[in-house]
This record gives sequence, structure tokens and C-alpha cells, in this order.
Amino acid sequence: MPRSQLLLRIAGITLVVAAAGFIIWHLTRSKPREVELAAVSRGIVEATVVNTRAGTIKACRRAKLSPQAGGQIVNLKIREGDRVKAGQVLLELWNADLQAQHDLSRQQLATAESRQRETCILAGNAQRESIRTQQLVTRGFVSSQRADDAEATASAQRAACAATAAEVKRARAQIAVSQANLDRTRLIAPFDGVVAQITGELGEYVTPSPPGIPTPPAVDLIDDSCLYVSAPMDEVDTPKIRVGQTARITLDALPGRVFDGKIRRIAPYVTEVEKQARTVDVEAEFTNPEQAALLVGYSADVEVITDHRENVLRVPTQVIRQNNKVWVLGQDDRLEERTLKTGLANWVYSEVLEGLSEGDQVFLSGNDGEITAGTRVIPKPHQP
Repeated sequence: MPRSQLLLRIAGITLVVAAAGFIIWHLTRSKPREVELAAVSRGIVEATVVNTRAGTIKACRRAKLSPQAGGQIVNLKIREGDRVKAGQVLLELWNADLQAQHDLSRQQLATAESRQRETCILAGNAQRESIRTQQLVTRGFVSSQRADDAEATASAQRAACAATAAEVKRARAQIAVSQANLDRTRLIAPFDGVVAQITGELGEYVTPSPPGIPTPPAVDLIDDSCLYVSAPMDEVDTPKIRVGQTARITLDALPGRVFDGKIRRIAPYVTEVEKQARTVDVEAEFTNPEQAALLVGYSADVEVITDHRENVLRVPTQVIRQNNKVWVLGQDDRLEERTLKTGLANWVYSEVLEGLSEGDQVFLSGNDGEITAGTRVIPKPHQP
């Protein structure tokens, strides 16, 4: 066989073997796994602290009101849900006897004032008579005894005038006492607000709460113009929180909405609900509250921003595995394991100090049981 034909045959056999090997490799190699990838980018990273148990929306002013005296309700001027003004009468108890006593005191005052005017007029006249008598004594027309009698009469009348003035003051004090007794039968709104609850109906008997015995209040009044959230924070996180720090408030009743807030108070003591759960109550006020959407008593969560950095390299926190390990898309679409050095972090993003570059693709989610370092992957199509 000529040499040229031998070389050609060898080349053909080699080509067939190579093609067969490629086909076998292509058919037997593992298929790439479909996974979700996240790009390393720059943005804002915040360090945050979140409450351990659900907080509660509260009103800055809320009063559980009861009359100062017990009695039967004869005038109920409000209904639940009504808005009232400060100084408005909410309800009245039966007080006919006290009203009669008040009217009597006013009549006694009128009588005392009339008597005062009478005695003081007589005192003035007696004083003038005493002066005229003294002048007659000086001229020798009457005896000095008569002048002494006139002066004594004037002094007595002045004393009577002073006594009736004291009687007027006493009558006015009696009116103040009777008015105070009347006021004890009226329940007055101490501030503007909305009536949350009324305990008692027209004709029923209500009593004030005696010391040590809790009694349901007659009226629960809420000032909903000022609202805040009280939330328990773990004692370990409390040293990071300061008054004035920015916070984000979320409500279970309004999912998907975030309200801007600010820390207004940190309790000066630790609450021991359980031996293993010690918390500190933190209050956050709404920066721009939407009153129509917020109700006192809603459950709420407070996320306090304790630190803030902008334009830093960041990755989603969920891509970071144990010991700060991540899987990065490397050559030949295979995952490579890297160790990160991180900075600020929260539940959403973590700051990357070392280990990744902007634009790197990191493993976000997939079937972890079938994925390891070196696994070939392809990104999942974007889901709208």
C-alpha cells in the first residue's frame, strides 16, 4: 500500500475515533442546572434592629374616664365613635338635690348682698351724722356726750357693714362648694378626641373606681391626632438604639406599606416577660402619619436603622452561606466557592469588603441538594 494511502487511512480512523469520543462525551456529560443568580452591585446598606415581638400602635393621650361620684346616668350626650372637644360634657348623673342646693346658695348670696347694701348705707349715714355732731360740739351747740353717742353709732354701723361683707363672701364660697358637687356628677372631656367605648347606658348606675378595685371606665377617650408604636427590643440590641434614629414601621393590617418613623423614647428599664426573654420597650413616632389608615391597637413592627452607608459593594444576604461562603459563576459556567469579608448587613443586603467584584454573578437559589462547587449552571429565565 502506498504511504500516502496509509496516512490517509490513519487520518480517517483518527477523525472517526475523535468524533465518536466527542459524541460519547456530549451524551454522557452532566446537564447544567438551572439556578437563580444575583449580580454584585453598588447601593445602600443599612444596619438595622427589629423588635422581638409584635409592637402596638398607641395614642399619645388616652383617658379612661369615670365620674368623681357614683350615680344614675340621666343624660348621655355621646355615642361610640363620636368626636368631642375639650370641655364638652360627655354624660351627667342624677343631681336634682345638688342643683336645688346650688339654687338655694345663690338665693342666700342675693339676700346677703342686699343686707350688705342696707347696712353699709346706714353705716355711711351714721358716719356723716357723727361728723356733723362733732362740728356742733365744737361750736357749743350740743354736749360732748351726744358726739360720743354719734361716733359709737357710726362705729357699730361700720362693724355691721363689715360683717355683712363677710356674710357675702361666705355665701359665695357656699356657691362654689355646691358647684363643685354638681361638677362631680358631670363627666367632662379633658382633650379633643374620639369616643372609643362607653360603659353604661341611660338610666344605669355608674361608680368611680375605688383604690385597689379596678372598675370599667364609663368612657374611653382617645386622642388619635398623635400616634406612636411601642415595641419590645431584645436587651442585646438596645445599646445600639438612640433617640432620634430613623425607623421604618410596618403593619400587619396594611401589608406592603412602610411608614417613616423616628425613635422618641427608650424605656429606662428591662422588662422580664420570661427568664429567657428580656426586652426593652422602644417607642417610635410616625413622621408622616396617615390618620385615615391607622387605628390604635394595630400590631406593628419597628425596624430601627442604627447605621447607614451609601454606594458600597453589596450582595443579597441570602446568598451568603455558612462561614461567609458564596458560590460565584466562574469559567465554563461552573460555580466557584469563595470566602467573603463583610461589613454592614441586614436581612436584605450585606456589604462586601473583600472576595467579590462588581458585576460578579453569585448563586441565589436552586436545588441545593444537587449543587456543589464545580456544578455547571445556567440562569433561570426572568419571571415577570
